[in-house]
Amino acid sequence: MVTLTGGVLDVTALAVSTVIFALRPHPTTRRLALWLPLVRRIRAPHQGRWALPGGPLDDREDLAAAASRTLRETTRLTPDYLEQLYAFGGLDRATGDAERTVSIVYWALVRPEDTVAGAVNVKWFLADELPELAFDHAEIVEYALWRLRNKVEYSQIAASFLGRTFTIAELRGVHEAVLQRPLDPANFRRQMESSGQLVATDEFRTGGRHRPARLYRTVPRP
Repeated sequence: MVTLTGGVLDVTALAVSTVIFALRPHPTTRRLALWLPLVRRIRAPHQGRWALPGGPLDDREDLAAAASRTLRETTRLTPDYLEQLYAFGGLDRATGDAERTVSIVYWALVRPEDTVAGAVNVKWFLADELPELAFDHAEIVEYALWRLRNKVEYSQIAASFLGRTFTIAELRGVHEAVLQRPLDPANFRRQMESSGQLVATDEFRTGGRHRPARLYRTVPRP
């Protein structure tokens, strides 16, 4: 995008990036933890550093379509939950050719079984133990984590980490992993059952050491 402002020629590129979260066991504690995939850059600037998946915006596609396309191309992931997060357009966001880049950032949530598909130059990292990232991507991840941890307590977003149906204990595990603190099982169950966000099904999770646990699903969004 080229504009003329006060007699000065401004060159601005538009791009989309996505912060993808999944819950997987921590390699040491084996407790659920937040992970995200990063892509190793193969060209300057920041060649060799890890970065969020993304790419330039095509003039013929809308933002959400561009985010989905770049995810497929870079990570082979097609998340069910994809939401626009924020626009990052600081004056210092320039690439190697001094072109200012404004990034429209999305965030996506995927289930553990969706993280097994590999792609070249892609690696999963613990969200709180990231390497040095290219550009301002560390700031973007920090903001995405803040939004996720604030939103998980009052929305249905936690269920996006799980399958179509889930137990209350599984849902509590998601909340504990995102919030990084234990929650009282009885209080959590009461809060969830009175929230109006869940519907009890006639199905049960069987096969464990404990008695079968009822399965729930989220109330469809209007």
